[in-house]
Amino acid sequence: MSKNKIVTNKTCGKLYIAGEYSILTAGQSAIIKNVNIFMESRISFSDTDEYTIFSDMFNYKLTLERDTFDNENILHNFDKNYSLICEAISVMSEYLKLKNLKIKPFKLEITGKMERDGKKFGIGSSGSVVILTVKSILSLYNLIFSKEMIFKLSSYVLLKRGDNGSMGDIACISYENLIFYRSFDREKIRALIEKETLEDVLKTDWNYEISELYFNEKESNQKGKNSLSCEFLVGWTKEPAISSDLINIVKNSICENKNFLENVEKVVKKLREVIKNGDKVEIKKCIGENGKLLENLDKNIYSKKLKELASATQDLDICAKSSGAGGGDCGIAFSFDEKDTKIVVEKWRKLGIELLYSEKL
Repeated sequence: MSKNKIVTNKTCGKLYIAGEYSILTAGQSAIIKNVNIFMESRISFSDTDEYTIFSDMFNYKLTLERDTFDNENILHNFDKNYSLICEAISVMSEYLKLKNLKIKPFKLEITGKMERDGKKFGIGSSGSVVILTVKSILSLYNLIFSKEMIFKLSSYVLLKRGDNGSMGDIACISYENLIFYRSFDREKIRALIEKETLEDVLKTDWNYEISELYFNEKESNQKGKNSLSCEFLVGWTKEPAISSDLINIVKNSICENKNFLENVEKVVKKLREVIKNGDKVEIKKCIGENGKLLENLDKNIYSKKLKELASATQDLDICAKSSGAGGGDCGIAFSFDEKDTKIVVEKWRKLGIELLYSEKL
């Protein structure tokens, strides 16, 4: 390991295409799309006996002693802003010990806020920063890693912190692709974390599924041709959602709506197949059905701007819906006509909705 080596990495964002909210129930499924707006990192071994951590989310760097990550008690006194990154470093220190590697302090710099003017895009910045920290440390030590290992290590970090998410964002950002994800029993794995070693937890079958649904030109020669042909659009409402509060409100609505989980699961599984087949009519139907299920589940999911984002596609060869928690942030659309793409983007602009990201599939 060269002491002066600087290693760079990047991680993308994500948005839900279908299955948000239902995915919080173990065994339910979702389809999630990578959004190639990136966070980037630079990491190198330190010249001193201290760790130096910097994120451009904050206007200062954090300096920690060499033995900081050897003491669980110190973890509870971490700087609040940097606690997520520090938790990831702590877990990775444990992982490095499993590999019988000598742990050395390093300098880690993370850039890319996934926000503008203090307003988050809502594309998974928390998940991205955890994955970026994990990847950075693995790369620094020249360790070979798989997408699955990134997913499990990053999920472990969040579960250890008591995160209540589905880990769907972690799955999508780890695989950097359009994926089908079936969620696992997080309470069961969290209980294992409390009583088993990191090594044993990683070796355990968590009982989830992650399947990639789209391949680039190089990959498609090896894994099969894509039938999907459209443009993926992300509209940003510039209205940040209060995700945690909204999720708690909607969870209650799901308890009262006995058919919601079953109906969404049918749509997600159907969408998985029609995306593979490139069936435009059925893709539009599935996106519309999932959007209606969310809208009928709880009035808080579709803000005024998100309703306008979706309705702007009426009479166009486009389907659209809210994405993720809703209540603000972003909506997604699939356009099957270039002229209609231009029309909807202009409609969004007049409504104060910004085209944040687009990608031809």
